[in-house]
Amino acid sequence: QVQLAESGGGSVQAGDSLRLSCVASGRTFSKYAMGWFRQAPGKEREFVTYISWSGRPTDYGDSVKGRFTISRDSAKDTTVYLQMNGLKPEDTAVYYCATSGTFHLKSYKDATSYSYWGQGTQVTVSS
Repeated sequence: QVQLAESGGGSVQAGDSLRLSCVASGRTFSKYAMGWFRQAPGKEREFVTYISWSGRPTDYGDSVKGRFTISRDSAKDTTVYLQMNGLKPEDTAVYYCATSGTFHLKSYKDATSYSYWGQGTQVTVSS
C-alpha cells in the first residue's frame, strides 16, 4: 500500500500564490508518476497536472497552464509539489494528489488510472 498526504492548502485572495505538497509513504516507494486533481462542490474531479517518474514529461489542464507548476523534490523521492500562482476564485476546490504506482502513465488525465489517492487539501480563493 502507498499512502499519500497533501498539505499547504488554505484561504487566499485572488492573485496570491500557494504551494501544495504531497508526501508518499508506505511500501517501498520509488519515483512514480504522480498527478494532481481537484474537485469543486457539485463538479466532477478535474485533472490539474501530471509528472512522470523522471520529472519529464509534465502536462497541465488548460485552466491552469502558465499559472501552476508541478515539480519533484530533488532530495526527497517521496515529495511532489504544486506551485500555484495567480490564483483565481475558480481555482477553489479540494486538491488531491494521486499515483498509479508506475513510472509512467499513459492515460494520466483520467482519474480512474490512479490507484492511490491522498485525503485532499482545501484551497479557497476569494475575489
